Amino acid sequence: MNKDFFKQHPLVKHLLYMLVISVIIVFLAFMLIKAIARQGKEYELPDYLDKPLAELKEDNPLHFTYVVIDSVYDAEKGGGIVIQQDPKPGTMVKTHRKIYVTVTTYAPADVVLPELSNMTVRSAVSALEAAGLRCGRLKFVDSPYRNMILEATCKGKLVYAGEKMDQGASVDLTVGIGDKPVGTRVPFVIGQAPAKARRGILSASLNVGVEHWDEVTNRNSAVCYRLYPDYTGVTRYPLGTSVEMWFCDATEADVERIISNFKVDSTQIFKTPYDEYEDYYTTEEDMDFDEGWDW
Repeated sequence: MNKDFFKQHPLVKHLLYMLVISVIIVFLAFMLIKAIARQGKEYELPDYLDKPLAELKEDNPLHFTYVVIDSVYDAEKGGGIVIQQDPKPGTMVKTHRKIYVTVTTYAPADVVLPELSNMTVRSAVSALEAAGLRCGRLKFVDSPYRNMILEATCKGKLVYAGEKMDQGASVDLTVGIGDKPVGTRVPFVIGQAPAKARRGILSASLNVGVEHWDEVTNRNSAVCYRLYPDYTGVTRYPLGTSVEMWFCDATEADVERIISNFKVDSTQIFKTPYDEYEDYYTTEEDMDFDEGWDW
């Protein structure tokens, strides 16, 4: 093409100008979108669990916005501590994004003690948890009403349904042992988080014993990998027996490996006097602490 061609066909010249200008505009638009979206600039989200929210806001080089979506009381951690975060640690994120967190409150809220009388242990553990309370020790006493809650105490003082208590308070339960020496099996809580493992032990009419934390850096993501007495699926122990638990740090892949590699030690399977009453259970409520586990 020469100048004479464009003079003879001015429309073609204008179309070429429009095409070039359009290409430039599209290129600039893509560059602008890339800059706004910060494409290619992603960072690994740190682990904020067990860290004070105030410190995160002060030291915030990636300019995150922390949004508190819930708060709970934890007497051991104190107030303003992050206990959950979304996205999870290790997620690749861009700067200036919102991080949703759950933090601990500085003071416990008032909660109401639910009616526990005549409940089975499993039901009482669930009711306490739903009310924002914790089940402490189980004390079994002579009573014909086996596995039934007789009274509740907090710090050695009797407490009653409808009474206001601090959220997260520990409630000890006195339970009937029944008229026959019935035992219970240690449940399979291998691979479970601390809270779920404790709930499983208590629901089986056993007590939570010493907890061992083997170089655990984050108790929120720790899982149980060992018990004593061991889980056998067979051996029965007296109601109220204390079960020690060992915890370790674990990813989701670690949990699957811990569960799949778990093997019952046959040397730990032995008979106890309580095994003689294995067929004593007659109703679903009688078997409440012994059957129906969510493996």
